[in-house]
Amino acid sequence: MIARIKPSVVSGEINSSPSKSSMQRACAAALLHLGDTIIYNPGISDDDHAALEIIEKLGATVSFQNDSSIHISSKGVHPIDTIIHCGESGLSLRMFTPIAALSDKKITIDGKGSLLKRPIPFFEKILPKLNVDVTTNEGRLPIVIHGPLQPSNIEIDGSGSSQYLTGLLMAFGACVNQPTVIKVEKLESKPYIDLTLSVMADFGLNVPVNDRYLTFSFLTTKNTKKETIQYTVEGDWSGAAFLLVAGAIAGSVVVSGLQNHSTQADRAILNVLTDAGCKVVVNESTIEVSKSLLKGFQFDATDCPDLFPPLVALACYCIGMSEIKGVNRLIHKESNRGVALQQEFAKMNVEIEIIGDVMRIKGGGMIAGATVHSHGDHRIAMACAVAALCANDEVVIEHAEAINKSYPLFFDHLKKLGATVLLC
Repeated sequence: MIARIKPSVVSGEINSSPSKSSMQRACAAALLHLGDTIIYNPGISDDDHAALEIIEKLGATVSFQNDSSIHISSKGVHPIDTIIHCGESGLSLRMFTPIAALSDKKITIDGKGSLLKRPIPFFEKILPKLNVDVTTNEGRLPIVIHGPLQPSNIEIDGSGSSQYLTGLLMAFGACVNQPTVIKVEKLESKPYIDLTLSVMADFGLNVPVNDRYLTFSFLTTKNTKKETIQYTVEGDWSGAAFLLVAGAIAGSVVVSGLQNHSTQADRAILNVLTDAGCKVVVNESTIEVSKSLLKGFQFDATDCPDLFPPLVALACYCIGMSEIKGVNRLIHKESNRGVALQQEFAKMNVEIEIIGDVMRIKGGGMIAGATVHSHGDHRIAMACAVAALCANDEVVIEHAEAINKSYPLFFDHLKKLGATVLLC
C-alpha cells in the first residue's frame, strides 16, 4: 500500500487505540488463568491477532462476542498443536516461549518478516537452566523447545529486552511452588515490567516481590482467582504519541481513552512535549495538544525506545538541536530503526546525526515533500506521515501497510482529524 500525505491542518478528538502491550499480556494471563476471562476494548492489530492465535494453539478457547469483547476459557497450557506462530511480534516471541515451555510437549515456535532476523541467544542460555531443551536456527527462529519448565533461582541479563523477563515472570507466576528468585542485571524498559506485574495481579497469578528491579522473589503462597476475570485493555500511549505530536506541529488534537496514571513507558511523551514548549492540557479523560512555537529538547528514551519515531517527527519542527538518547535500543526492531529514521528523514531534508547512543536532530528547517519507505516498520511509516503534515509538498510513503502491526486505524484517524490522506 502507498500512502500520500498532503500538507494539512488537523483538529478534533480521537479515542486512542487499544494498547497492544496491555492486550498481549492480557492474552497470556488469560491462558494461565484457570477459568474464564472477558476482555473488553480488545486490540485489533496484527500483533494482537498473533497473541490470540497463540493462546488458542496452547489450549485456550477464544470466542468473539457481539459487543466486541472477547471471551477466553482456559485450563492452563495444554497445546493442541506443536507449532505456534508469532507473526512479526517480538513481544509474543519473548513472552510466550517460556509460557509454552510449561508443557511437556515438544513445540516449534516460528515467525515471519523481520522477526526471523532477530537474534534470540537469551533462550539458548537461560531455558536449559530451567529444564527446557532448546534448539534454534543458529540463534534465530525457528526455535524448538521441550519442557516442562521448572522454576529455579536464576540470574539474567535484562539489557537486551525486558520482554524476556516478562515471559519468565508470567511462566513462574503460573507454576512456582517454592521460594524462587530471578536476579536481573542491567534491566531496560522498567515501566513495561510494572505493566506485566500489574496484569499478573489482575489475573490472580503469583506476583513476585520486586526489589528495585534487581530481584523478583516468588513466595510459595499463590494468589489465585477462580472467578471470571473482566479486563479492559487500556488506551495505547505508543500510538497516541503520534497523534499528540500531530497536534503539536499541525493544529490541535484531543486524545481520549488514555490512563493518566498508566505504567506504559510511552506516557513519557507528555514530558517531552512540555519540554519542547507545546501547549498540553491534561484532563481526567482527555489529553489536548495544540500547535505552538517549539524548541529543541533532550530526552533519554532508553526505557521507551518506541518514542523515537514520533519524537523525530516532533524534533523536525523544533528550533535548534534536539537530542534523544537510547539509539542502541533500536537495532533489532522491525527495522534498524535508528538508521531507517536517518535515511528516510534525510529524504525530507532533515539532518539526523547518530553519535554512539545519541541521535541529534537539527530542526527548524523546511521539511521537503519526498517519497519515503517504511522499511516494513510501522513506526517509521507513522513518523513520516506525521512529519508530512507541515511539509512543503506531498510525502509519499511506500509499504505503508506496515501500520497494521500496531495501529491499523492510524490513517483513518489522521483523516478524521482533517488530514488529506490518499491510499492506493
